[in-house]
Amino acid sequence: MLLSDLVSTYDAVRATRARTAKIAALAAALAQAPPEEIETVAWYLSGTLPQRRTGERRTGLGRRSLTDLPEPATQPTLSVAEVDAGFTAIAACAGPGSQARRATLVTELFAEATAPEQVYLRGLVTGELRQGALEGVLVDAVAAAAHLPVTAVRRAVMLRGAIPPVAAAALTEGEVALERFTLQVGRPIGPMLASSAPDVDAALDKIGPAEVAVDTKLDGIRIQVHKVGEVVSVFTRSLDDVTERLPEMLEAVRRLPAETLVLDGEAIALDGEGRPRPFQETGARTASRLDVATLRAKVPVTPYFFDVLHHDGEDLLDLPAGQRFDRLEDVLPEPLVVPRIRTADPAEAQRFFDDRVAAGHEGVVVKSLDAPYAAGRRGAGWVKVKPRHTLDLVVLAVEWGSGRRRGWLSNIHLGARDPGSDTGWAMLGKTFKGMTDEMLAWQTERFLELETSRSGHVVHVRPEQVVEVAFDGIQTSSRYPSGMALRFARVVRYRDEKPVAEADNLETVRSLNG
Repeated sequence: MLLSDLVSTYDAVRATRARTAKIAALAAALAQAPPEEIETVAWYLSGTLPQRRTGERRTGLGRRSLTDLPEPATQPTLSVAEVDAGFTAIAACAGPGSQARRATLVTELFAEATAPEQVYLRGLVTGELRQGALEGVLVDAVAAAAHLPVTAVRRAVMLRGAIPPVAAAALTEGEVALERFTLQVGRPIGPMLASSAPDVDAALDKIGPAEVAVDTKLDGIRIQVHKVGEVVSVFTRSLDDVTERLPEMLEAVRRLPAETLVLDGEAIALDGEGRPRPFQETGARTASRLDVATLRAKVPVTPYFFDVLHHDGEDLLDLPAGQRFDRLEDVLPEPLVVPRIRTADPAEAQRFFDDRVAAGHEGVVVKSLDAPYAAGRRGAGWVKVKPRHTLDLVVLAVEWGSGRRRGWLSNIHLGARDPGSDTGWAMLGKTFKGMTDEMLAWQTERFLELETSRSGHVVHVRPEQVVEVAFDGIQTSSRYPSGMALRFARVVRYRDEKPVAEADNLETVRSLNG
């Protein structure tokens, strides 16, 4: 398959805002790919270079190393297989002389690419391909190309943790191959996510008139813990392995009377009275690989678990939540289970919410007792309620500050996920409120690393940084295509542990707007 075919697909996807048209273009490219190239093609269609994936080999390339490229080729002859081989060779460069060798390989590869292909390859390397094809669109395209139910493809993707391997299996072997993607103890799966409601009554209305579980919403780090005998692994919500950084989790789970176990929960730093310490202190524990013993002594973290996905050879994902919670309480001692109640009484649910907020916690998560575990999805089975409106948005651009903030990047442009737009994002406003000097210094460094272009005092950035924003309401606005803007938005914190795929979308924003 020629690289030019993918460039044409990229152009077609960028040129339309229609989700169905995006899916059709992506599905056509997947169907055209030879069996041995489907996985690579799927990575490229997602805007990702396989060699750049977290935890794997890096290319050693960045925007600066791609500023002086050779003259482009006049005809498209470069194949996807040749590109993949080229980047694999580049990623393998190491040791003395590696920088010169890498530069030679880059020149050789890009010399074979046409001008549009060079732009596309540069975008793959830097992660700057913006085509409005988010994960959900590509999953639907895989299903369309393979003529399979999208629910089967989506489930396989969530259990595998990546689309390309599932695409290769679906297109070469059909639905029977998807059945091989199961929960494997030791390999993380996408966490189930919660939708939002403005208050407890609204959350109960979403789930329906029945008994529910009301969990304490902890302001900690989401963790997924896998146990096989004495071997315990700890993963974040973005599926990063942080086992060595959180020895408290290993010690707590290792002694449990289970041979195999997969638990979903939170790690949180508490003070001497059991109240949550600032989130930044918890976040620092998973962010640093250095001097874990010292960090642990200064900021110990406590595990709390609210779900069990596997126990001693039995996968529990499809069981109703009530049965999973019963199993969790059978397997874990009470101090390791998140504080929760089960009730059908709205007044009791409200009292629990008030108690949890008074104790310093974020709020509650109201959960249907009938819902299966929807890995990687945000649905009506879990609904979170906080005492103030907040959204997890993505920074699209930043403005240089003035006055006391001169020299710092200050005012951030806030975007919600919008699969129907040409960029995949919808702007909801700007804010510079809530920023400390320490935060301003951090974000200046961070966003200059993500810079893609400038226009006047505005620095445009790759949409990779999630920020939690509090606001007083949502107002109608003709300034933005979404027709909405946040009122009095202010920064609560940056969510480094949260991938952009989990940022809130326009549907969530509209639901909060009534």
